[in-house]
Amino acid sequence: MIRIVKIQFHAAEKLYDFNAGTFELKSGDRVVVETDRGKSLAIVATAPVEIPAERAPESLKTILRKATHTDLEAAERNRAREKETHLFCQAKIAERNLEMKLVKVEYVFDGSKAVFYFTADGRIDFRDLVKDLAQQFHTRIEMKQIGVRDEAKIVGGLGICGRELCCSSFLRDFAPVSVKMAKEQNLALNPTKISGQCGRLLCCLGYEYDTYCELRKGLPKCGKHLKCGGVEGEVVKVNTLGRSFTLRTPDRKEIQCTPADINSEAAAPPLPETSKKELQPAKIVEKAAPATPPAEAKQRDNDKEKSGSTGRRRSRNRNRSGNKGKQDKPKETP
Repeated sequence: MIRIVKIQFHAAEKLYDFNAGTFELKSGDRVVVETDRGKSLAIVATAPVEIPAERAPESLKTILRKATHTDLEAAERNRAREKETHLFCQAKIAERNLEMKLVKVEYVFDGSKAVFYFTADGRIDFRDLVKDLAQQFHTRIEMKQIGVRDEAKIVGGLGICGRELCCSSFLRDFAPVSVKMAKEQNLALNPTKISGQCGRLLCCLGYEYDTYCELRKGLPKCGKHLKCGGVEGEVVKVNTLGRSFTLRTPDRKEIQCTPADINSEAAAPPLPETSKKELQPAKIVEKAAPATPPAEAKQRDNDKEKSGSTGRRRSRNRNRSGNKGKQDKPKETP
């Protein structure tokens, strides 16, 4: 069995698993651990838990010791150096006109390296700046570019709700947030209302999104026309948390309805047999040609008779001319 303890290097940051060994630890204790960047001072987040050795994470590191009074004094000295280094670096950034914003300076526990966190819109050529810092402080320099959400997490502050920022108080990981979450909760799509200190969408938009999606099931959308409880009208308001909606009738009356009213309307009693026959689709019958009025029929008959008589006269004339030709032809003598 191995005793696993979760630690964090700063408040509301990612948790890391370490082997607690034989140390008796509790939440909030300060310990010294070995990391890829060297020795660091960390905070115990949870009490040790025993797990089987085969379930232990790979490359699990062991806690070196509990932080002593000397270790805490060294951490205080590092914090004082960080303030001095921060002011010097800001002055050099302004002197070289670099388009970057310095967020934080952090020294590792033994002071062998300083990490500079900054934000920028694009890539920055800070080689000359690193030379100035190394020449001034005689230590290794690491420049790390971060995003605006990480900046808000490091700096901290108060949100529009009046409470401390979630990312700097308890939120360890950033979850994706979209405008769809605000629409689903019927929030005003005003950027100043749904954006946090970092300029991105509020992280808290995702806290109740799943609940709203579940409560929205069965509720109609605003603007939909439907019949509910014998009344027909347009949906003008939806109360998601109350599972109800407001129906406005043509005479401008507003009626409160629930999804149960729609379901009861759909479950109507079966129609009688006569009604079913009436609702059956009619057979397709070819339509007869429309009857011709008597006057038109008489006129058509007269036209036929005239055309027939004219044709007969033309025929007789052709026969007469043919016979005349035969009579005028002289007879051949033998």
